[in-house]
Amino acid sequence: MKTSQFDINTLKHISNRLDYIYSIAKSNYNDNPDLMDTIENLALVANMFTKSKIHELNNQVETTSPQGYILSKLSNPYSRMKEYEKKKEEEFPPWEL
Repeated sequence: MKTSQFDINTLKHISNRLDYIYSIAKSNYNDNPDLMDTIENLALVANMFTKSKIHELNNQVETTSPQGYILSKLSNPYSRMKEYEKKKEEEFPPWEL
C-alpha cells in the first residue's frame, strides 16, 4: 500500500490559509490591481490543488475539472509575470564598456 506524503488535516489548514490570502488580496484589490489579481489567482490555483488532493485522500470522485480550472487560473498570473519581466528588462540600462 502506497502512503501519501500529505495528510488531510494539514491540507485543510493549507486550504484555510489560502482562503485567507485570497480574501486579503480581494479586499485590497484597489491598492495594486495587477499584483492583487495575480495573488488571488495563484491562491485559487493552490487551493484547487489542495482540495483535489483532499478528495483523492478521501477516495471521493471529483466531478469538476480541476486541471482545466488550474490551467485557466494560471494564465492570467503567467501573462502578468511575463509582462513584468519585459518591463524590467526595458528599464534596465543598456550595457556599455
